[in-house]
Parts: sequence; structure tokens; C-alpha cells
Amino acid sequence: MVIGGQAVLLYGEPRLTKDIDITLGAPPEKLSKIESLSKKLNLRILAEKPKDFVKKTMVLPVEDEKTGISIDFIFSFSKYEKQAIKRANPIKMLNTFVNFASLEDVVIHKIIAGRARDLEDVETILLKNPTYDEKYIKKWLDKFDNSLKKNYCKTFSKISKSSR
Repeated sequence: MVIGGQAVLLYGEPRLTKDIDITLGAPPEKLSKIESLSKKLNLRILAEKPKDFVKKTMVLPVEDEKTGISIDFIFSFSKYEKQAIKRANPIKMLNTFVNFASLEDVVIHKIIAGRARDLEDVETILLKNPTYDEKYIKKWLDKFDNSLKKNYCKTFSKISKSSR
């Protein structure tokens, strides 16, 4: 499922993004399969020690050798990520459907990432799409708040109020 800046292009404003972020819906134990698939697709693995890097970051960065496009394969296995993948929107690109995170799940990912650029993306997405499922977003952010001792719901509420 595509998340990050590429998904923002679908729901928000066009902007420059350096890479493609793809949530795999697979745990880090599947690294060898992803490495094998990457080689078949001519994707160069950028981490010197992929196993150590994935263990530390849950991300396998690769680069398309032909185009130089960077892709971050994000390992995941949480209940939330499984739910987000089920909610993904298949978008037709050329002759293939590509699963993009739902608007609400992009918002959740961006709130959790929490960088200034991510929070700007959330504001733009909410402004352009006023009929989003606020209850779904708050439900998951509340769960993350409780488990991670954060204030994601408060951040979301502040942005959603300013975008109305």
C-alpha cells in the first residue's frame, strides 16, 4: 500500500517528494523474500547491512537502477496496519491497480510522523476533503496516544479545527 508523499498527491496538493513509501503488511521476518523480489525487479538495496537496518528502522530502502527512484519498503504487522491495508483504495495506473492508503490512513500516518511537512500535508488533505471519517481517525489516534503516551488526537483536533 502506498503511503507518504505519493499518497498525499492523491488527496492533497501536488508537491515534490523524494521517494515512494510502501507499507508491505509483512513482518521483518519476510526480509529475505523482499530482498529476492527487489533483485528480480532490479531494485538496488541501499542499506549496507539490510537485516540490521530493518531490525532498527522497520524500513528497507531500495533504488530503481534504471530511473534512480528511491522506494522505502516498510515492514508492518500491527492490527492498525492490517486494517489500513484492507481499507486501501485501488487506483488504476496504466494497466495496473495500485493500492493507496485511504485518506484517513494517510492522515493517521502523517500525524504520527509529526514533521512540519507532514502536518502541513494533513491540513491540505482535510481542506480539500471535508467529508473524511473523523471518528475512524480519532479512534486510531486515541489508541496510539494510549499505547505510546503521545498527544496525536490533540494534534489532529487542532489541525481539523483550523481547516474548517
